[in-house]
Amino acid sequence: MSNPPTPTTRRQFLRQASALAAMPLAGAALGQGERPNPLAARHGHHAPKAKSVIFLFMYGGPSQVDTFDYKPKLYGLDGKTIEIKTRGRGGAKNEGRVVGPKWKFQQYGQSGKWVSDLFPNLAQRVDDIVFLHSMYAESPIHGSAMLMMNSGNLLSGHPALGSWVTYGLGSPNADLPGFVVMLDPSGGPISGAKNWSSGYMPASYQGVVLRPKGSPILDLEVADWMSPKVQRRILDRLARMNERHAAARPAETDLDARIASYELAHRMQASAPEAMDVDAEPEETRRLYGIDQERTADFGRKCLLARRLVERGVRFVQIYSGGHHDDHNWDAHGDLELNHARHAGNTDRPIAGLLADLKRTGLLDETLVVWGGEFGRQPTAEYAEGTGRDHNSFGFTMWLAGGGLPGGLSLGETDELGNNAVVDRFHVKHLHATILHQLGLDPNRLTFRHGGLDRRLVGVEGAEPIERLVS
Repeated sequence: MSNPPTPTTRRQFLRQASALAAMPLAGAALGQGERPNPLAARHGHHAPKAKSVIFLFMYGGPSQVDTFDYKPKLYGLDGKTIEIKTRGRGGAKNEGRVVGPKWKFQQYGQSGKWVSDLFPNLAQRVDDIVFLHSMYAESPIHGSAMLMMNSGNLLSGHPALGSWVTYGLGSPNADLPGFVVMLDPSGGPISGAKNWSSGYMPASYQGVVLRPKGSPILDLEVADWMSPKVQRRILDRLARMNERHAAARPAETDLDARIASYELAHRMQASAPEAMDVDAEPEETRRLYGIDQERTADFGRKCLLARRLVERGVRFVQIYSGGHHDDHNWDAHGDLELNHARHAGNTDRPIAGLLADLKRTGLLDETLVVWGGEFGRQPTAEYAEGTGRDHNSFGFTMWLAGGGLPGGLSLGETDELGNNAVVDRFHVKHLHATILHQLGLDPNRLTFRHGGLDRRLVGVEGAEPIERLVS
């Protein structure tokens, strides 16, 4: 075991101390001295129905007409070319060859909800779910659509939904990040960290990427040669130096976030391993999430970890199904059957297990679960041959469960082919407004001053929650 190098300058000391303190973190918690804690727990604008959010992001765009939006007319039109206006990656078209749904639909639950055979386990939970069948957004392109779903804007540089939540409410657990992200084994989505950035807010509020196995955060462990006493002395000295620097530059919020993140990382060295230990759960619980099966083990561990995090006070957890490459996400431009069977099979049992576990432990009442992608897919084929569907941002399905919302509902409708939202159309901003409302935040009063404007997640023009769900 080698001895650490001895720093000779302030710059070398800062560089070494930063590495020793394990600081690839962006989330923040408790500051030093008199500086305020940016993630101190706060009250919202009204009594909350939910305390936390778990956002299950199906990256790539699941096909609504093959999953939850039953359109029986499409079966009879399979293979026929019809007049239909679409716009996706392939541009605007006035006709297309219909691709009939590749799975059968059946009715489930007391609500009689039609669900595709892609989701045999999730179908058993429909009475806990409210389906939004008339979602729409502006962009049918992955990058901008991802940013819209995650930040309410088509352009980068704006805070993510999880950042707005932690900015508004803080976090009740000072030993864990307030906003956590878990990525697909194949990698992150397009635009990467822009999807969980804090944008123009202090860096304290951006998401922290956790790994479900091994070290939860890279470089978090204490160096072999570092005793707790020595590490504490280094952190305290570094904090004093940074405090003096910050006092002379009060506008530098990134430095405040860095000071706080050092302290959070120090506390996480003890708290994170316990929170991440899904193997401590009973075997019955691990089976419920599909951790006993190779196919569902990865997503199952993430869903179980999400439950462990929210019960420990983490405000916002986002789990991605699907990485950057088309073969590893829901972006079914080629073989729709192969693509959706793969990704639904990887996630169906874990998600159903998550809902069942949250309900039996009482956590579903205070945890809002959100499912969906950045858009849906067209009812017609993208190419002259094959079953692949192009992007469709003009009518797609998302669903919500728990968090004080009624279950067993289906709101909104697309047209008879599932192409356009036509009844009770819900923009992404209405979804965001509903999530904030359930957490006790008024979407039109939650503002952050930037660039001379009172910025809002729902836009400077504002947006209302979905009335049927919050009345």
